Amino acid sequence: MAEVVNILCLKWGKLYGPEYVNRLRRGVARHLKRPHRFVCFTSDGTGLDPEVEVFPIYDVDLPKHVAFTPWRKLGLFRDDLPVRGPSLFLDLDLVITGPMDRFFDYEPDKIPIIHNWVEAYKIFKRRPEIGNSSVFRFEAGRCGFVVEKYLSEKEWAVKTFWPPQTYLTECIRPKMTYWPEDWVRSFKRHCLPPFPLNHFVTPKFPEGASIVAFHGWPHPHEAIAGYKGERPHHRCRPTPWVAEHWY
Repeated sequence: MAEVVNILCLKWGKLYGPEYVNRLRRGVARHLKRPHRFVCFTSDGTGLDPEVEVFPIYDVDLPKHVAFTPWRKLGLFRDDLPVRGPSLFLDLDLVITGPMDRFFDYEPDKIPIIHNWVEAYKIFKRRPEIGNSSVFRFEAGRCGFVVEKYLSEKEWAVKTFWPPQTYLTECIRPKMTYWPEDWVRSFKRHCLPPFPLNHFVTPKFPEGASIVAFHGWPHPHEAIAGYKGERPHHRCRPTPWVAEHWY
């Protein structure tokens, strides 16, 4: 019998409603063949599909000024989490577009993460060795070293690192590897045409990708309708393929 794997997400605040969790779960269910649990750590499980397992967000003694930021992801590495085994964390602002099983087969003894994308104007600089924590996999219940490291230097860590994924990268670096580039694509970096073409050309679908990340703006529901935004280079035309995969 195939091992049951875990899909984990975090939800707090008002930025993303329950539909973001539900659509993420449905996208995973369509594209992940092996048995799995879908777990949401949240302070408010209202409106979530019954297939979503709901648990409170696990704390790691964060200072108040960062208590409701992505620093909360460090709590996923606590050894007393109510899940065990191979676990894939997914941010809520993702659209699942292709096969997901390969995320559990890839380098099983490592902690794979996205190699953080760089903005277009930085393409001539060396790409920093920083992970983007929108998608990463780890062994739940066996990575407490991340929490131990943080607790031993939390004041320095919070003062020194921003965004939080830069500190997470430092914690997991001994076991870190990057996902293949074409598995997870950025809507802004790989789909949205460059200014001024973004005003006239529909964002392209990233062939071969399993996940499209909508970090920043637009969010998926905004891309579907067409996003005007305040900055001209953020605008996009209505994008039907997002609606086809995000339901």
